Amino acid sequence: MPATYGVWRRELRAMVVLALPVVLSELGWMAQGVVDTIMVGRLGPEAIGAVALGNAVYYTPSLFGIGLLLGLDTLVSQAYGRNDHDECHRWLAQAIYIALIVTPPLMLLVAALSFGFGRFGVNPAVAAPAGDYLRILNWSTLALLIYGATRRYLQGVGQVRIITVTYIVANLLNWGGNWALIYGHLGFPALGVRGSAISTCVARLSMAATLLLFAWRYERRRGHPLFHHWARPQLERLRALLRLGLPAAGQIVLEVGAWNLATFSAGYLDPVALATHSIALNYASITYMVPLGVSAAAAVSVGQAIGAGDPARARRAGWLALALGVGFMLCAAVAFIAAPGPLIALYTSDPRVLRVGPALLGLAALFQIFDGIQTVSTGALRGLGETRTPMFANFFGYWILGLPLGFSLCFLAGWGIYGTWIGLTVALIVIASTLLLRWHRASTRILSA
Repeated sequence: MPATYGVWRRELRAMVVLALPVVLSELGWMAQGVVDTIMVGRLGPEAIGAVALGNAVYYTPSLFGIGLLLGLDTLVSQAYGRNDHDECHRWLAQAIYIALIVTPPLMLLVAALSFGFGRFGVNPAVAAPAGDYLRILNWSTLALLIYGATRRYLQGVGQVRIITVTYIVANLLNWGGNWALIYGHLGFPALGVRGSAISTCVARLSMAATLLLFAWRYERRRGHPLFHHWARPQLERLRALLRLGLPAAGQIVLEVGAWNLATFSAGYLDPVALATHSIALNYASITYMVPLGVSAAAAVSVGQAIGAGDPARARRAGWLALALGVGFMLCAAVAFIAAPGPLIALYTSDPRVLRVGPALLGLAALFQIFDGIQTVSTGALRGLGETRTPMFANFFGYWILGLPLGFSLCFLAGWGIYGTWIGLTVALIVIASTLLLRWHRASTRILSA
């Protein structure tokens, strides 16, 4: 029997309730690096550059580690849909073990990178504090991964508000810690950039501890003590989690790496092109956080429905999430087209940037809808347990098609930064079309299974 209007409306409301806190959490993740950059501003441009560079280098390895845990979206939500709470606990335990296993190599990689700034031609006035910042920030890796595992677990069992509250408190703690440790308030020594890194480490440790404590109390109240029968490492479960997590982590690295390479290539153009690219990319990154949060909600909702043996509800959840994500990105595209000048002017009054910027925001508006489709489709497919297709789609779309096309238009055809963005836009169109078609086929297939 076709779903009634009331069913769609009720499930849409549930999707919004689940997605909104997750969206706010994604924005909170972005805010930590922004807070550090703002708070060191009075130390001068070298400190600003050091913090920005340190965060940029730390971003990709940390995202890879967090990506390895994305399989929890599938496994925990499906187990929760079956009302198998002990199974949910077992998956969280295996995720914690993965965090413990991958933290040392990730930390070794980041530590090695922290000593390489000077060798890659970074200004010595920036390279030294950037290295200090990164080496201290590196100590937050385990806390960040444990937070990531616990967050995915709580999302899978439908407890998302605490995640938003935790990020708000952590950002306030980071802000206060920066104020005290950078400039030497409240009796602390003035540690400069190093103080900012210490503050972020403390904030991330608080995030991990808070979510673990909440998960323990939540499960104890429900009569399912989290640590009562804590599972030992189980090779088959670790493999199952990594079978989902490795492609998801690869997809993230491919996507982030493509945009980072585009930013690096913009450095070979004139400063106006680089500045305009950075501003437009900043706006695109902010709007991207919304479908990213909706994507996580889609993974949970689809996974819970699959676990409950209700493929029709799983299919509705995926399409509702797509409608939410694309609807928001359509509004963002309209804003980019309607007011590009004022948006650029929020960053700079340079007439050269104001002249180049509107056309670049126009390209950003063009790919907003496709960015929303590919992001939410990735989450919906993850709810079904499929993470390989998004990885392959991103590899082909960005690295085989989009980047070569963009760089050819930029440097060979002489289109400059516009050429790079045209290539990236083509990549997003291809990726979005591929993943949307895959979701349609996969969700149709489960109905007839």
